[in-house]
Amino acid sequence: MKRKWLQLAGVLLASMLVAAPIAAYDSAEAEGYAQMFATVQGPQAGKHLHLISPEQFVNEVRAGKQYITLDIRTPGETRFFTGNLPGHLVIPLNELFKPDQLAKLPQDAPIVVMCASGVRATAATTALRDIGFEQTYVLKGGFKGLVTYLGAKEANQPLGPQTAAR
Repeated sequence: MKRKWLQLAGVLLASMLVAAPIAAYDSAEAEGYAQMFATVQGPQAGKHLHLISPEQFVNEVRAGKQYITLDIRTPGETRFFTGNLPGHLVIPLNELFKPDQLAKLPQDAPIVVMCASGVRATAATTALRDIGFEQTYVLKGGFKGLVTYLGAKEANQPLGPQTAAR
């Protein structure tokens, strides 16, 4: 009899251990992400992920398109090398989701988010889109991608319609 109880307890414990991870995630939030990423497939996946290449970004800014650029790098990263772009905001990622910082972002204008390489910008853009900033894009390759495309000196110069074409 004691052996049966131990077996039953073992089966119940195993069932709980298997079932716990299944029920541990937020299914409503997962459904929201499923909808957000439903169009991310095929050759247009990057577009649906809201990625913008440095070349496309520079060409559109030079053509007069208005973007808010959001630099989420740390103060140490922006100390010497920073973007000098129209509508440029510098808000480190660890401060970005505080109400006073979110209040600085327009919900009705396109925002291009940049970090050093694009990794933090991807996470920030996903979160910003999730809370309602639909026109938010990741600068592919981040500031490094911009420097690779423009060169270090030009990447730190004002960029806009008045800048000569490359």
